[in-house]
Amino acid sequence: MATAGDLYVSSYMPYTCACPPSRIHVLAEPKPLYCESSPTSVIGGRALLTKYGYPSERLLRLAEPKKFLPAFLEKRARESPEWPVSLAAQNYNPSKRILELAQPKGLHPDFVPPREVPAQISSFAIKASASARIQKLAEPLVKELTCCTRHNAPGSVISMVSRSPRKVVASPRTIELAKPRQLPSNFKPPRDAEWPVSEAAKRAVATPRLLELSQPTSRFRMGLTALNPDAFRVKEAALKAVCSQRLHELAQPVRR
Repeated sequence: MATAGDLYVSSYMPYTCACPPSRIHVLAEPKPLYCESSPTSVIGGRALLTKYGYPSERLLRLAEPKKFLPAFLEKRARESPEWPVSLAAQNYNPSKRILELAQPKGLHPDFVPPREVPAQISSFAIKASASARIQKLAEPLVKELTCCTRHNAPGSVISMVSRSPRKVVASPRTIELAKPRQLPSNFKPPRDAEWPVSEAAKRAVATPRLLELSQPTSRFRMGLTALNPDAFRVKEAALKAVCSQRLHELAQPVRR
């Protein structure tokens, strides 16, 4: 009959003298960088993939970048996001204030960068042997594809279509309702953030009324600088006032 001490020794022995299995070595390998080492990631050369073979024509067409519409290219003011800088802007001499504002914001003097956390692995963990339960939990989870099914399950997204709906001919009313909604006749697309200014607007002279309306709204300051020290001063006439009998009566607290 095995005693408690024998069970303790037998359960402790695999963690002291056994070596890690091949599964632990496989999980300990770093993930390879396919973008640098794999030569089969090029789609244009029609290279043979590992699992899926050659990409189809549909995948190659979807992999192409989206092209601009001709109407957009005609209305675009510039051909690229970069535009030439004028000589006046290149030879401009910035002031001290602009140079001061151009300096990047420095770090706080009390800022401490994040420290690296050293991961120290004990010798027991290095020599440990994974049990059958741990190896079972280390296996990848295999999920069933539930988005496409042949049965009309309540949770299915795509189901098989019978032959009778395929042979249905749409009526004129259905075709009319299937058309997308058209834009109104007076619809105007959003204007670009940058548009040319006319010469008349550049030479325009503002009227006195426009100058008056362009002035910012003046509001009273509410800070300590606008504090009125005489706000709570009592007038001399109020100090010499005599309270009437009615005021004495109204000044009495309400008794409950």
